[in-house]
Amino acid sequence: MPLSMVDPARYQDLLARKCERVAALLDRFSPPDPAIYPSEPTSFRMRAEFRIWHEGDDLNYVMFRRDDPKTPVPIDHFPIACADIQQLMPLLMAALQANDLLRRKLFQVEFLATLAGDALVTLVYHRKLEADWEQAAAQLATDLQVSIVGRSRRQKVVIGRDFVREALPLQDSQFSYIQYEQAFTQPNARVNMQMINWACARAATLSGDLLELYCGNGNFTLPLAQHFDHIIATELAKISVRAARENMLANDIANIQIIRLSAEEVTEAMAARRVFRRLAELPKPLADYDLRTLFVDPPRAGLDQHTVRMAGNFPAIIYVSCNPHTLADNLEILCQTHRIEHFAMFDQFPYTDHMECGVFLVRQSSHSAADAEGQ
Repeated sequence: MPLSMVDPARYQDLLARKCERVAALLDRFSPPDPAIYPSEPTSFRMRAEFRIWHEGDDLNYVMFRRDDPKTPVPIDHFPIACADIQQLMPLLMAALQANDLLRRKLFQVEFLATLAGDALVTLVYHRKLEADWEQAAAQLATDLQVSIVGRSRRQKVVIGRDFVREALPLQDSQFSYIQYEQAFTQPNARVNMQMINWACARAATLSGDLLELYCGNGNFTLPLAQHFDHIIATELAKISVRAARENMLANDIANIQIIRLSAEEVTEAMAARRVFRRLAELPKPLADYDLRTLFVDPPRAGLDQHTVRMAGNFPAIIYVSCNPHTLADNLEILCQTHRIEHFAMFDQFPYTDHMECGVFLVRQSSHSAADAEGQ
């Protein structure tokens, strides 16, 4: 996103236009009027990454335009980053400028922060990191009061921790999360809270057990757990599975089972086409769970066709999408058996064309699970 697009004075107008485009895209599915959840117009991103540009003795954070990927654009001010990252950026740059060990062959800098006030900086190099670098980085971590991760080819050096701690007040409770460096997390923490609360409001009307695909670090899973008897949450990325399990234990939640499976593998398991040894971790057979609700938050590609067909077997589906176009593709199938009962738009990415959407689908009474399977 070019910073020239950032215009807080026009934020509400830009949001309204984006909402109109998304509403027009999904209008053929006859959704109800959407609930709109705006972002703060500035200081909303909890992650940021920049290339480091070396020119003589000078260093700069830079980004590149899509239409001109070879010309660096110096970044002196990054108003969309959260306040902690904005404060860290000049302090880190001054420290790098003053230390040859830290700046030599430095290629990229990544920031990760939380609403709880925790922060981590990743420094990516085109050279091997030796003991002298580690000593300098440890002093930098102390000076900036952050954790630092140094990365180079086949090398990772951790000063402090390789994760940050987040604490989110949700539904009259507070949930703590570990967020690992270079693992997926929602970039706009306050809009993320609105998404979680919206999903939990839908779940509050339901019962039985929940199947969740793409659970990540348990972002939605933990708060949803209070609305279901049991949750089977699946995720493929090892670091996210690790974080989800640690977060479940840290929040003292006992009704979640986290299994490392892809969405395609879950579909095969639900149809009893394959037996997966990892499902032996469940305290009872998969078929013995009362799985009435499906929750999905897929990547931008949306749900594959087999998973969409499997979804049609569920009486209720809570679908959070980061891509309205692939959501529309999936709704072409899902709306053959289900209707959209609630619709929401969450502006995770102000000043861009991206819009996060939520749809709550319930199966139409004229369609049974067998009908959905035969579609």
